[in-house]
Order: sequence, then C-alpha cells, then structure tokens
Amino acid sequence: DSDFLTLCQVVEESLGVIMVCVKRAVITKDIKAPDAVPEAGIQEATQLMRLGKLYRYNVKSAGESVVSLCEVEVAQYTGFKYCVALNSCGSALYLMLLAAGVKPGDAVLSNAFTFAAVPSAIHHAGAKPVYVESTSGYTMDLTDLKSKIASSGAKFCMISHMRGKIADMDEVKKACDAAGVVLLEDCAHSIGVRFGAGTATCPHTGHHGLACAISSQSYKMLNSGEGGFFLTDDGPMAAKVAVYAGAYEGLSEKHIAVPPKEVFGDLPTQLPNYSLRMSALAAAVVRPQIPTIEERVEKYNARYYMIEQRLNKHPLIEVPPQNPKVRICGDSIQFNLQRVTDEQVQKFLAECKSRGLPCELFGAATNARNFVNWKFSPAEESLPRTAQMLSRAVDIRLPLTWEDSDFLTLCQVVEESLAVVMA
Repeated sequence: DSDFLTLCQVVEESLGVIMVCVKRAVITKDIKAPDAVPEAGIQEATQLMRLGKLYRYNVKSAGESVVSLCEVEVAQYTGFKYCVALNSCGSALYLMLLAAGVKPGDAVLSNAFTFAAVPSAIHHAGAKPVYVESTSGYTMDLTDLKSKIASSGAKFCMISHMRGKIADMDEVKKACDAAGVVLLEDCAHSIGVRFGAGTATCPHTGHHGLACAISSQSYKMLNSGEGGFFLTDDGPMAAKVAVYAGAYEGLSEKHIAVPPKEVFGDLPTQLPNYSLRMSALAAAVVRPQIPTIEERVEKYNARYYMIEQRLNKHPLIEVPPQNPKVRICGDSIQFNLQRVTDEQVQKFLAECKSRGLPCELFGAATNARNFVNWKFSPAEESLPRTAQMLSRAVDIRLPLTWEDSDFLTLCQVVEESLAVVMA
C-alpha cells in the first residue's frame, strides 16, 4: 500500500514541478500602437507650422500645395485618375453618396457588419440603409445582396471592406450591374489590399465601384490621426466632391488630381460648401508613408499567415480563409470561437485582458461595429447570420512595431486563455 502512496506523491510532485516551470504568457506592449510617422513627414509638418501655412489653398499654385501633391501620390498608388483629400473617411463616404446622386429617402444597400461611420454617412445624406447579411468570413453575403436588391428596389450599394476582408467583387459588381445599382466602395480598411489574381501586381481595391473612399485615421495603413480620400475615374463626381469639400470660387485650379476647370462649370455656385478639406498638416505626415505601404504589407502578411496557421490548429478557433483573388494586408486578425457558450466567450475575453491582450468582440453590447447599436438607423428586419457571427468574432490588432516573438506570445495568450476557460 505504501508503494501506491509513493506513486501518488510522484504524480503530484511532478505536476507541481511542471506548473512552477510553466510561465503564464503575458503581453506587455501596447496593442493600440499605430504606425509611426516617418521623419520626413515630421520635418515637413514642422516646416509648415513654422510658416503657418496649414490651409490647403494658402499657396500661389497647385504645385506648391502639399495637399495637392498628396492627392496625386495617393491616386498614383491606388491607380485612380482623380483624388480629393478630406478631413475624414466619413466625410469622403458622405460626399461620395451625394456626388453619386443619392437623394433624401433613397435606399442604400450596405453591410450589416461594418463600422458605425458607414450607416452614419448614409444617415447624413438623408438616405435609408438596407442592411445585407454578412458571411462568417466578415464579407457581404452575395445571396442576401441579390435578395435585398430585388426586395428593396435600392439603386445604390455602398459595400464596406471591413477589416480588409473582400467579397468576390466580380460577382458583387455583376449583381449590381444587372439591376442597375450604382456600386460604391468603402475602402477605409483596405489600403494596400489588391483584387484579381491574389498578387501584388493586381489592381488596388476600389475599382469595381464608380468611386471609393480610403482612410488615414490612426489605425489605418496611412496615419494622419484623422483624414480620408475620395477616389474615382469619374470626372463630374470628382468635381462635385471637390466643391462640396470647399473648392469655392476658382480654387479648383489649386488642385492637380481633379478634372479640368470646364468640368466644374457653375458647380461652385450650385453646390453647398461643407468645408471638409484636409489640412496641409495632415497631408504632410501622410505623404512619406505612401511609398512604404508595400514594404509594410509584406511584413504584416508574413506575420498574419504565421498567426493564422497556428491559431487554426486550435479546435475551438476558426480563422476564416481569405478570398484567393485577394492580396491581403494583414494588419489585424479576426477569428471565430467555435463550440463555446456566451459565458465562455466573456470569460475568454476577460482572461485575455488580464494577460495584457484586450481582444475586441464584434458583437459586444457597446461595440460600434454591432448593428444593434446603430439606433439612429436601425435595421428594419432581423439579421440572424450577422448576429451569430458577431457573437463569436474576435478582433486583434497586429502592431507593426512589435517583434516576431511578441506575436508568438500573442498566440500563447489566446491558447492559454481558452485552456483556462475550458478547464
């Protein structure tokens, strides 16, 4: 009998040794760290402050305007003919709707899963959003899009590429074209994302629609704190957006990436001036970031695919596959928790947070990406598939400033937190 007591003691002591040796994984770095502004941007912004020339039109010619030069460089990177810089992507979305011809009361199809700025822009235009269900991969559901086109009679669709996840845009465009629906793209989250053959040589996102908008808010691939860009190959739309933004009188001549003066015609007297221009200061910090996008995308993607491969091995985690037509920009990762209860989801989030990893649940009661919180433009019908996805979808940023070893720790925190919850 004493031998079996010794056996039990060996097992207990062995487990004790293991638990002493295993170090609890903890994150010590800031998950919210944005990409830094290059030194060239700091220097140019400082010079502008010394001169006091922060207003985009406080120049003698378009070629002297840092904002106009920034517009040219953004247009060249994304492959568009025209570009208008604005004070936010929300402003770009709003003006894009107006320039496309959206009138108060019009129905506008959009994602049931996106950031609140998208339905807010529709609301700002006086239009009525018609929300389309999301897939478990966070993109607009094509079957529901076709159904909502038929049932709503909407003639506009503003699709959002939330977290850089892209639907099959060839099929989306086909569905919109067949019904005479004007397609517009919210590319706030898809700077650096390309669609076609899944390579770096494919066209930038945004070219399936009549126009698109990108963001330079701090957590995007371009960082000016706040800012956005309207992009299109349609001259009349570009002229309207420039005037709406504040190109009054003859100020369009101080732009470079807009159509000729004759396209503007009498627009400065026909359209209101909403004063939504980008400042020279914002443009100055954006410009040197543009040539580094591809290099940063490559670094982000190497890390993303490493994390994706590891987390997908966990039986309770699904990282949805990306569209093979897409060259991604993996500056964040999203995954769906599988076979867990609502209570276990909350315990998982709390355990991660206690370890320095504040994960976001898209379906959280206060999350601005949860459609139930858009009480200013509520959904008029149930969205069960989107609601189910949101209840299990976890969102984690992947800061560029972190080291590769930090992302191994991130994976370990996720895995250990699930182990604690399921124990």
